[in-house]
Amino acid sequence: MKTAIQIILTIAILALGYLCWESIQKPVRFNETHQMRQEKVIERLQGIREAQRAYKSVYGKFTGSFDTLINFINNDSLALIHMEGRLTDSMIEEGMTELRALKMGIIQRDTIYVAVKDSLFGKNFVPDSLRYVPFTNKEEFEMEATTIKTASGVEVPVFEAKVHNNTYLKGLDEQLIINLNEEAKAYGKYPGLKVGSLTEANNSAGNWE
Repeated sequence: MKTAIQIILTIAILALGYLCWESIQKPVRFNETHQMRQEKVIERLQGIREAQRAYKSVYGKFTGSFDTLINFINNDSLALIHMEGRLTDSMIEEGMTELRALKMGIIQRDTIYVAVKDSLFGKNFVPDSLRYVPFTNKEEFEMEATTIKTASGVEVPVFEAKVHNNTYLKGLDEQLIINLNEEAKAYGKYPGLKVGSLTEANNSAGNWE
């Protein structure tokens, strides 16, 4: 029969083994959940980017208002050019231009208008969902729009939409979130996910790309 000391030692060894196993599994579980949440947030930011680009194609600028952007998706249309006919290689070799071909009726162009919602997202999409960060209690993305001047002196419209790690990773291990933030800051990066920039014309790139 085991003595009380042997039993205590056995329990202590098992507890130590569990703590070692848990110390390994904790960051593994965190990384898996982090990646899953990150993918959903990126998907939402990509939707915001598509809507912003469509808005700019109509109004020549971006918007910093989700109300404006969502109203645009719900009620506006995009102009699409439908072309019939084409220039053959022999026509091009003979100097035929697209403008001349249009005048001669060789090719034809028609402008059709398609609802923004149907064109970008599909009929079952809920536009108001764009503003909300996944895995939160309806926390909204931060979004701003402005114009900046390039090195050549050209005014360029830009926008930025972002969410901090603390927001979309809320509920996960706090120390591991802090570590993630510190790592981003060490490299001079935003500690979260964002698309676009208010300080540079980056073609609305995401910081995950």
